[in-house]
This record gives sequence, structure tokens and C-alpha cells, in this order.
Amino acid sequence: MSIVPSLQLNDGRQIPQFGFGTWQVPSVKVRPAIVAALDAGYRAIDTASAYNNEAAIGQALEESAFPRYQLYVTTKLWNTDQGFDSTLLAFESSLAKLRTSYVDLYLIHWPLPARGKYVDTWKALVRLQKEGRAKSIGVSNFHAEHLKRIIGETGVVPAVNQIELHPDFPQDELRGLHARYGILTQSWSPLAQGGDLLKNEIVLKVAQKHKRTPAQVILRWHIDLGLIVIPKSITPARIRENFDIWGFKLDSQDLAVLGGLDTANRLGPNPDTFDLVKRFEEE
Repeated sequence: MSIVPSLQLNDGRQIPQFGFGTWQVPSVKVRPAIVAALDAGYRAIDTASAYNNEAAIGQALEESAFPRYQLYVTTKLWNTDQGFDSTLLAFESSLAKLRTSYVDLYLIHWPLPARGKYVDTWKALVRLQKEGRAKSIGVSNFHAEHLKRIIGETGVVPAVNQIELHPDFPQDELRGLHARYGILTQSWSPLAQGGDLLKNEIVLKVAQKHKRTPAQVILRWHIDLGLIVIPKSITPARIRENFDIWGFKLDSQDLAVLGGLDTANRLGPNPDTFDLVKRFEEE
């Protein structure tokens, strides 16, 4: 059994609070990374149609020693597949590649507000959940106005919103809205892409205090704030290091000083204007 705690979703299901991200991990590298992650204790795997690695992940999970019910698989609908009917077709494609009859969580990857399709897309996800093939449904990179619109027009509240989130960009206002609606927040780029944040003097001091690495301290920050976090690595030693965050907790002072690092520094695109349709290239 994994030692990762689970959080309650608003649909009555549970989700592991800690998982393995696979963004920018090509197929040739994702299979050994999945093996290393499962060996380390991860049971939740996050991917997306746009990552072009679903098929390799499906093969790795099928070949693993773990039965499907012990694994939590998340994938996402890509931008070119938005719309009711095209969403249903894209979902079938993802299931086939992942070699599974269902996914635990299915997300709309980006809202693409200029295209105006995300409400119809959300209605398709609602149908997939009713059919039991997407056990839980949610969104990714949605701002407050996008969330309010799909909830207002369908009455169905997303279980999760996966957003860029790290101490430099903690998204306090959006997290507050999530709390009011009962939406869990999932952090992508939780280590701010491993840049200057890991060298920050405050992070280093907290790490020294707990005799942990800066990355472990930041990942623990996500956990202690009640967030779901999905760090990525292809290096077995780093995969194990990232997972080794269960033997300590941050205290209120730690959380306060790390919470003061907010620079409003968004590393990724702004969901209000992002309109990319090209998929990530296979490496």
C-alpha cells in the first residue's frame, strides 16, 4: 500500500495527494520513469493527450505488478479536440492508448475562451462521468470566469482545477474560489521548473532547518497547504527524493515565510489568451 494520503473530491471519490507528472517526458523515457515511480511508491500518474506519451504509459502500467484499481490515472483533452462530439472521440482514443476501460480523472487541458467551446466540452465530460468511464472530471488552467460559466450552465462543479502553482505564484485568489466551490487545487510546475526558487535563501534556510533538500521542502509546502502535487523527473534518484517527503511537516512559521515569496511570476501561458493548438512534439 502506498503511504500517500488521499483527499476527498466533491463527487465522493478520493484522489492521491501526490502523483507523478509526465509533461515533456517522451515515450522512450516515460516507461522507465513510470517503473521507477511505481517502485518508489507513486500510484497516481498524470498525463495528457498533448504529451504524446499515453500509449507508452498505458504499456508501462499494463506491464506493472499493480492491478488497475490500485492506480490513479489522469489524462487531459487537447485543445484541437474541444467540442461535444470531438471530445467523446478524443476520450476513446486516450482510453485505447492507455489500455484501460476508464480513467480516474479527465480534464479539459485549457479553456481557450476565444474559441468558445469549453462549455460544450464540459457537457461531454459530464456525460462521460455519468457513463462511469471518467470516474471524476475536472479542468486545467481555468480562471474564475471560466469556472463560473461551466458551473452556471451545467450545474456540475469540477472536482479539480490543475493550475500553475508554486511559492513564486501561489494563486491565493483562485485557490480561495476553489475552496468556496469545493474544487481541489492541483499544482503543475510545483517546483517552478527547478529554477531560482530552489536557490532562494529562504527556501534554503527552511531546508536546512528540516535537514531536507529545497525541492522536498517546496513539495511539502504544497502538501501542507492541502494541494495535490505532481512533480516530474526522469532520474530515478530524483524520483525517489521527490517522494521522500512524508517524514516531516512544515510548521506555521515555515508556511508563513514560504508564503511570503509570492512574486506573481507566472512561468507558463496566461489561460485568458493562450490559444495553442499544436501538440507537444515527440522527442
